[in-house]
Amino acid sequence: MARPRVLSGIQPTADSFHLGNFLGAVRQWVEMQETHENFIFIADLHAITVHPAPAELRRRTRVSAAQLFAAGIDPERSTLFVQSHIREHSELAWILICQTGMGEAARMTQFKDKSAKYGESSAGVGLFTYPILQAADILIYQADQVPVGADQKQHIELTRDLAQRFNSRYGETFTVPAPYILKEVERIADLQDPLAKMSKSSSSPQGILDVLEEPGPLRKKIMRAVTDTGSEVVADEENKPGVTNLLRIQSVLTGTSIADLEKRYAGQGYGTFKKDVAEVVVDAFAPIRERTEKLLADEAELDRLLAVGARRASAIARQTMEAVRERVGFLPQL
Repeated sequence: MARPRVLSGIQPTADSFHLGNFLGAVRQWVEMQETHENFIFIADLHAITVHPAPAELRRRTRVSAAQLFAAGIDPERSTLFVQSHIREHSELAWILICQTGMGEAARMTQFKDKSAKYGESSAGVGLFTYPILQAADILIYQADQVPVGADQKQHIELTRDLAQRFNSRYGETFTVPAPYILKEVERIADLQDPLAKMSKSSSSPQGILDVLEEPGPLRKKIMRAVTDTGSEVVADEENKPGVTNLLRIQSVLTGTSIADLEKRYAGQGYGTFKKDVAEVVVDAFAPIRERTEKLLADEAELDRLLAVGARRASAIARQTMEAVRERVGFLPQL
């Protein structure tokens, strides 16, 4: 029986994934290799909506790919590639833009949120059409499912609407994808502001645990993490959000329940607890950092692995676009 095909992407907009990225997406993509046909791409076309420096974009694209391989994405079991290497993404995006209403695009939360943050005058057309490129990313590979968090279902609904609209106008062409809701991962908060989500865009550097960070700085960040009054290590979202966040981190990385951790640290105070959390994080990140550094030290091999993924992805994308061009009415190129 064929495994369902899934399509996932991640933007190369930072020098390292952080703990939230790792738990919420990357670790789950690794697990899905056992049950799904995995297509994963580095979304460099999406990344240029915020105008990164060219050298920075190239570097971060390689860093993102290296981290995915280092975290356990197997090039034999998953197709990992760079989005811009498959030109059919952009071609299909234009065709889908022509199937999308202005009001439909304007309702997308991505544009609303970013234009509110940067100001409408700074929000480019690329940001406005961003969800339609996302739809093209998915439909070009005839994906059966798209792994998303519960808050991202709106973009999948647009993709489904565009697939059904195209199929209705031009004949059956696209698989209509279903959302694959990722496992609920405990919310990881900013170490310095435990009421806020850990985020590259809004957290301070001291509030984020980066996968590629050296053990020393990781330990310091955790030891300096905001805790709460008192010294009792117990989970209490309202009165002890800092301690609760650290308990959550230790729990998800070790598989030990929070209740068992509370028993372990009864009467011990914050010092011992924080040291143990720090060691758990260091132990989880160290092998990924080491494998990432090894991959980045041999760019030719890393690029070769990405080229293997691109060839595999390109074969499917070309086949889809041949059907799309014929149905839309474009003349074949002789």
